[in-house]
Amino acid sequence: MTRLSYAAITPVRNEVENVRRLADSLEAQLFRPVSWVIVDNGSSDETQSLAAELAETRNWIHVLSVPGDARARPGAPIVRAFHAGLETLGTLPDVIVKLDADVSCDPDYFERVLEAFEDDERLGITSGTCLEEENGVWRAQAVTGDHVRGATRAYRRECLQAVLPLEERVGWDGIDELKAHVLGWRTRMLTDVSFRHHRKVGQRDGGAAARWRALGSASYFMGYRFSYLLMRAVHRSRRDPAALAMIGSYLGAWLRREPRYSDVSVVAHLREQQSLRRLRLRAREALGRAGSQQSS
Repeated sequence: MTRLSYAAITPVRNEVENVRRLADSLEAQLFRPVSWVIVDNGSSDETQSLAAELAETRNWIHVLSVPGDARARPGAPIVRAFHAGLETLGTLPDVIVKLDADVSCDPDYFERVLEAFEDDERLGITSGTCLEEENGVWRAQAVTGDHVRGATRAYRRECLQAVLPLEERVGWDGIDELKAHVLGWRTRMLTDVSFRHHRKVGQRDGGAAARWRALGSASYFMGYRFSYLLMRAVHRSRRDPAALAMIGSYLGAWLRREPRYSDVSVVAHLREQQSLRRLRLRAREALGRAGSQQSS
């Protein structure tokens, strides 16, 4: 059995159905978190009352409420809620998980994630493979490079402390990985451990075009090479034409001279990953070699 401890922080907004399922999933874990902090940021349904009900009967569940934006959106509200949850934890355990409400996992999921940290002392950020249901089959969703899914993002305490504070904007879950790499930490998605994502990525972001525009703006902020952004948008548009919206939002941010991420070492590392000599590897990853797994 693992010797490491972990806590989970779940930002929520109108997630009453998902919170109940996630609570059952955590309760069933062979290795339960020392603390699960549910951070509500503007719910108008019964999410808060359900969370309070859960906390009344389980001393490892805690509930916090923080101000929310006028509408649900990705990026800043999620990160602010996560930061608030960290403050509630006080002394941090060995591993801290940013855990979305719309996921579930097998009873050995977190035990196996902790074992991955034990097996690799330089592993800083990890998660299992994300499965989404397509035509009744749970299929693995491909990622590029060492990207870790934000829905069950697990940080080694020392790595998290090194990359804090997280950027309060879309793109935070790329910048923290880049910063971790620069500081000598490894990040990776575990291919032999998986979790189920019950809502399509971006489903609540205001439509496909809005999500792609936000990613284009985030790419400009992070310091993406425009050539790489262009190729990425064209590739993604083969499945979703709305992905071309990334190009316009990137150029719009450039024309407005919006601020960019200021850590030159992190930006240099990103641009190296996007260089021409690495393009073939990136192309293979984008074609979804890692996404060939499936589970029924």
